[in-house]
Order: sequence, then C-alpha cells, then structure tokens
Amino acid sequence: MPLDSVLRLDAKAVDYIIIATYFVFVLGIGYLAKRAVSSSLDFFLSGRSLPAWVTGLAFISANLGAIEIMGMSANGAQYGMPTVHYFWIGAIPAMLFLGVVMMPFYYGSKVRSVPEFMLRRFGKPAHLVNAISFAVAQVLIAGVNLFLLATIVNVLLGWPIWVSVIVAAVIVLSYITLGGLSAAIYNEVLQFFVIVAALLPLTIVGLHKVGGYQGLIDKVTASKGGAEQLSAWPGTELSGFNNSFLSVIGLVFGLGFVLSFGYWTTNFVEVQRAMASKNMSAARRTPIIGSFPKMFIPFIVIIPGMIAAVAVPELQQFKNNNGTGGDVTYNDALLLLMRDLLPNGMLGLAITGLLASFMAGMAANLSSFNTVMTYDLLERYVVKERSDDFYLRTGRWVTVGGTVIAIGTAAIASGYSNLMDYLQQLFSFFNAPLFATFILGMFWKRMTAAAGWIGLVSGTTTAVLVFILSETGVINLPGQGASFVGAGAAFVVDILVSVVVSKVTRAKQESELVGLVYSLTPKEQRSETAGEGDHGWYRKPVLLAGISLGLVVVLNIVFG
Repeated sequence: MPLDSVLRLDAKAVDYIIIATYFVFVLGIGYLAKRAVSSSLDFFLSGRSLPAWVTGLAFISANLGAIEIMGMSANGAQYGMPTVHYFWIGAIPAMLFLGVVMMPFYYGSKVRSVPEFMLRRFGKPAHLVNAISFAVAQVLIAGVNLFLLATIVNVLLGWPIWVSVIVAAVIVLSYITLGGLSAAIYNEVLQFFVIVAALLPLTIVGLHKVGGYQGLIDKVTASKGGAEQLSAWPGTELSGFNNSFLSVIGLVFGLGFVLSFGYWTTNFVEVQRAMASKNMSAARRTPIIGSFPKMFIPFIVIIPGMIAAVAVPELQQFKNNNGTGGDVTYNDALLLLMRDLLPNGMLGLAITGLLASFMAGMAANLSSFNTVMTYDLLERYVVKERSDDFYLRTGRWVTVGGTVIAIGTAAIASGYSNLMDYLQQLFSFFNAPLFATFILGMFWKRMTAAAGWIGLVSGTTTAVLVFILSETGVINLPGQGASFVGAGAAFVVDILVSVVVSKVTRAKQESELVGLVYSLTPKEQRSETAGEGDHGWYRKPVLLAGISLGLVVVLNIVFG
C-alpha cells in the first residue's frame, strides 16, 4: 500500500529532471567503469589503483546510507545532540586507529578481504564463521538501505512499497554488476557531493524557519526531552542509563570502543575502500582523510532531525506521545522537513541526495558481500581452482543473489520506528565479537586458532542473549542501551573465552605470524617509503590523524 498522503512530496517537472539527470550519471559511471574490468581483482578491488582522495571520500560515502541520513536524523529528532557521539566518539577515533595501526597489516599482507586476514591468522574455522556472519550482516543492512530507498520512491511517485523496492534494487544492481567496486567507489564520490548539496540547504532553511540556532535552542528546551537534548554529555536518553556516570561509561566503552572499533576496523565494507588504494600511504590516509568530512556530517544530518522534532506538527505530536500513534515515525523526520520547507527545484535536489545516500549504502553492502561470498566462501570451500574469468562471472551473479535476498530483508527493516535501534543491534551481534578476536589476535601472539572461532561464537551468542533478555523485559534498557551492553558483554566474553582456550591449545609458530601479529612484524613492514607525490606534510598519515583527533576534542568541548 502507498504511504499515507501526510508524507507525499509535491514534486514537479523540474524535480524529476534533476533526479533523472542524476540517474543518467550513475549508470554512465557504471558503464565507463566496466571498460576497466578485465580481472576479478579489477572487479572486487579496483585493481588496487585508486588515489587516496577518491578512496577517502568513498570511505565516508559508503557509510552515508540509511544509517547516517535517516537513522541519524531520526536519532536527532528523538534524542538531540547526544547523537553526535556516533560521529565524534563512535567513529573518528576508530577510523584514525585503522589508518595508523591496522591498514599496514591489511594492505601489506595483500589479502583480498578481512575474512581472508582471519584465515591467515586463525585458520579455516574462524574464517568460515567470520565470512558467513559478515555475509548475513551485509544483506540485512542492505535491506535497510533498500527499504528507505523504496520509501522515497513511494513518497515521490505513490508506487506500492514492494514495487518501489524492486525498482530501487534493479538500479543499484545495474551499476554494481557492470563496473564492480570501481563503479561503486566513483559513484560514492559523486554521491558524497550530491548528499552535501542536498542536506546543507535543508539545514539552512530549517534553521531560518525556527529563528536561527538560538531559536532552535529555545524551542528544543521547551519541547519534550528539554534542555538535555542540547548537550552531548552525559547522553542518558541515548544510552538508556539514568545514572550520568554509567551513561558516560556505556557511551565511551560500549559505543566509543567496542561498537565503534568493531565496525570501523574490521568491517570489510569500509576496509575494502582503503584496500583499493594505489599504495600503502594512500591506504593509510584513506580513513584519515574521511575523518575530516565525517566530523562535520552531524551538522547537516542531526540538526535537521532536531528542527523537524520542534517544527513539524505531526512529529511533535508523535514525540509528545512517547513515540506511539499517529501516521509518522522518527524515521520520517527529513521527509517531513523537506515536505514543509523546500520549494520545487530544491526539493528535487534534496530527494536526489536521499536517493544517492541509500544507493551509496546499498552499493557498499553489495560490493563487499560479493567479494566475501566469491573469494572467501565459494572459491575457498565450494568451487575451487577455477579460472579468474569464472570468479569474475560468479561475482556478478552473486551480486544478483545478494540483491534478491536484500529485497526480502527490507521487510525486517520496515518494522522499526527508529532504524538506529535495529542497526546498532546488528553491530553488537556481528562487529563487537569480531573486534575482540581481531585485536587480541593482532597483539597477542599466543592466541590460538581454536580460540579464534570459539571466541567469535561465544561473543556473538552473548550479544544475542542480551538482546533476548531486553526484548522479553528481563532487563530494562530503553533507547540503544541494550546494544551498548550487548556489545560490551560480547567483547568481554570473547576476550575471556579466547584467553582460556588459548591456554589449553597449541599456538602457531612465530615464523607463521610475521605480518599478522604486531610484535612479530618488522617496523619497515608496518610502514611505507613515500612514493612519488607522497612527500608533502599533508600526506603524512600520523600528522593528519593528530590534526583530526585535535579537532574532535575541540568539538566535544564546544558542544559537550
């Protein structure tokens, strides 16, 4: 059934022309990228040939899907400024750690995926567990992006959601199967600029509507939730803890350490972009370059959500009723603001920005899904030792299969009024235990292969148990507290189980762990010789990371 008319956007011919022009560019990039695909390495990793500024913007754009745009604006409407923790605490420190410490191991080992790194460090059981869990996570998250992409088509054209889902899936599928990762990455660079061009005017117009930033402060203070929504700390509404100290601990450890580092340092969706870089220096700079636009995204995503919560009558009523009843949810914050504030032309640009964000997110999920399914599962365990051309063709068919599954998982996403609740739950299941296994194995040479897979399974099971206890009311953790606690518990259990199992099983020889364990890898293997064009101070990864971290500290002080 079409969405209720309360969300219908009054698009005119000029809006459709802007949207159509964007789709011509998207498919054109896919067609041009196809000409550069002659091997499976070209299709899955862009031939490891892209410059740092391209992979850096793609790194961020790949994360600018439903999670960032609709999910974070929904969080902004529901919780306010504490949502910035997902960026300043829950992203940037981990991104900098990835660039400075972990990329030398990923890129230097020439692995084709994160699960392949797990294979070399822990062997087949841990590799299989990681590859399967990652593949499942990607089609679930792709379903989120696909559902919201279909929602925009539904709102714009009035098509039923199921028709919108299929049409949206076909568009993304077209350019991924044509040009592989290169098509995804170059489209992500285009999509980054389109998204900013769409959301910045919406933020400016929205602030004008409520009387500037001071007007927003006054209206938020007088609204449900009050002045607490204007300060990032202690974020009790977001964390679910009434105690300020416990809230800070939950945010710093659960979100800032376990969930954040688990996502950014081991999630192949992001790491794949850095792996496509032309050399080690570019690979290390990729997440660091991405951290600079990342820290300012809250101002064009969270602020509009806060504006919508005080300026859109339907959303005000929904919030006053504690998130129940009515025809809208927090996920509709941006759509409602666009409906009320943007004239035609600007409306078309804003719709295009939303479409771009969901396509970027879904394309990132699919391009990493097809790599892991083809390289880590099919080639490793099912169809071995075939020609490179066979795996190139297989990768394209796997992309089709992943898209079909994502159409099914889109139905799950439709059942959540705030998609960040759903997504953080998935991250606590899949990313938190993987990070525990990964970080222990990288810095502790005694960790064994058996500990690798047993720790992963134990951690994941713990996170699922916390989720079940929360859903059944055994423990009361509102907001996204269950995700933070589940992630923390998964991390701790994974570490403890891994240590115990390692003590009673045999470790690999040290010679087998060079390039996989920090202490056993020579320093020259963990760094790079500056290549041509990489000598400027602004190309030094550690210096750039220091500047980025300093800016984040300043932002936390100013808005804390």
